[in-house]
Amino acid sequence: QLQLVESGGGLVQPGGSLRLSCVASGFTLHDYAMSWFRQTPGKEREGISCISSSGSDTDYADSVQGRFTISRDSGTNTVYLQMNSLKPEDTAVYYCAADYGHYCSGYSFWEQDYWGQGTQVTVSI
Repeated sequence: QLQLVESGGGLVQPGGSLRLSCVASGFTLHDYAMSWFRQTPGKEREGISCISSSGSDTDYADSVQGRFTISRDSGTNTVYLQMNSLKPEDTAVYYCAADYGHYCSGYSFWEQDYWGQGTQVTVSI
């Protein structure tokens, strides 16, 4: 079964940190650019970060630039999102997604080949 599984979400106070993980099973992420999206109720899913298949290129939305870091580990078939200086407005369900191809090419929902089930991140006192 081909799937992505996220973990690492939870409740954190403003200013705190979390690290999200996204593990692939049933396939290798070697040829996939990987992205993180997030979504809050009533809003469209927002692409916030992407990493190329080699890991050499990354991209961040303005809203998370300088606070979030995306990385990948080919040995464990895992992609990470390190989130620092969290704000209440970062509260959302976070999803990882795999797009077959080597480079990040925007955050098109329809171009992603695989999605994880999502993990809830809540930033609150």
